[in-house]
Amino acid sequence: MKDLVEKIAQKRRNDFPIITGNSHLIYLDHAATSQKPQEVINALKTYYCSQNANVHRGAHQLSAIATKEFEHARKLTSNFINSNNEKEIIFTRNATEAINLVAYTWGNSELQKDDEILLSLMEHHSNIVPWQIIAKQKKCKISYINIDQNGKLDLDDFRKKLSHKTKLVSLVHVSNTLGCCNPIEEISHLAHKKGSLVLLDACQSLAHKIVDIKKLGVDFLAGSSHKLCGPTGIGFLWGKEEILEKIPPFLGGGEMIDEVFEDRSTWANLPHKFEAGTPAIGEAIGMGVALNYLQSIGLNEIHNYEKELTKYLFHQLEQIDGLNILGPSPNIQPDRGPLATFHIKGIHSNDIAELLDNSNICIRSGHHCCQPLHRFYEIKSTARASLSFTSTPHEIDCLTEELKSIIAFLKKNS
Repeated sequence: MKDLVEKIAQKRRNDFPIITGNSHLIYLDHAATSQKPQEVINALKTYYCSQNANVHRGAHQLSAIATKEFEHARKLTSNFINSNNEKEIIFTRNATEAINLVAYTWGNSELQKDDEILLSLMEHHSNIVPWQIIAKQKKCKISYINIDQNGKLDLDDFRKKLSHKTKLVSLVHVSNTLGCCNPIEEISHLAHKKGSLVLLDACQSLAHKIVDIKKLGVDFLAGSSHKLCGPTGIGFLWGKEEILEKIPPFLGGGEMIDEVFEDRSTWANLPHKFEAGTPAIGEAIGMGVALNYLQSIGLNEIHNYEKELTKYLFHQLEQIDGLNILGPSPNIQPDRGPLATFHIKGIHSNDIAELLDNSNICIRSGHHCCQPLHRFYEIKSTARASLSFTSTPHEIDCLTEELKSIIAFLKKNS
């Protein structure tokens, strides 16, 4: 473990100004948003200082440079997930918009009355609410896959609920609360046999392991830059070209058109058909640099390090009396995400997070945009510590020692 720390964490921590500039900060909220390396910050500065222009529309040299860098970021995104070509990458504001894009285009055009959409109880609200809206409009049914006793997706329940009426299975890859990694390859195979498409919310997996859409066999994938060491305000949707060609545009306006007449319009080719208006140019360029940065470290190396660190996090937390962790332990699912979500009876998670913050330890508290999941467990909120390749065993030790002290203090004064 110590060798891995020296090889990855200590070396890479120097790449992040927020870490080097705040020596007492312990940031354990990477599942909410990742910190940004200097390379990404430099890319944003370079664009705004020397390349700033609109893309695709200008004949001048600045527009040509901006367009080249912007489209290069699309190619980098395509390569990152092993898609067939960059035309299948649609830049969006975030993963939430990517899921909404599918709901309002594919959903509106393809779903019929009595069709079914299959989700899971562990989904982020971004992968529930859009489908609720569309299901109401199209008079469809939404079903939810249960969770087994270990905090993993119940595959037997999935098989029971999957039917020829199921038109879409939309699931998270790695749960932002349970940390479990869903068996997407098997799910895709079963779904396709029933004629269903599969959408994957990959926000919590893309920065932590290799995500290969060809191997996983999905039809859509939503990703978000700010969880990938990239800027906020930019995300992407990947979809199979043949599906994207068939479905209508999401938003109307400039850039997404071919020709506009007084009574009709025709659409631009992929991917621009889905990218109305001026895009987040600098942010897209920054995301491309972030993806390159992660690949320069190596996704397998990141995954292996974080896997060991997650084991250590669980080991330390499990020593604390009265602390209960949601989701499968690394012993049950070694491939789980690098986070631990926990609760302590009689103590509110917000109190834990606020007191930890007094010691410069940043964690998350609340329902993590997973209210149905928390209702399933009959708890209102939880605390969550989430790791990255910059996290260290020392930070985990600090967290657990502070937690013991806080729990003792709150119980004494309750």
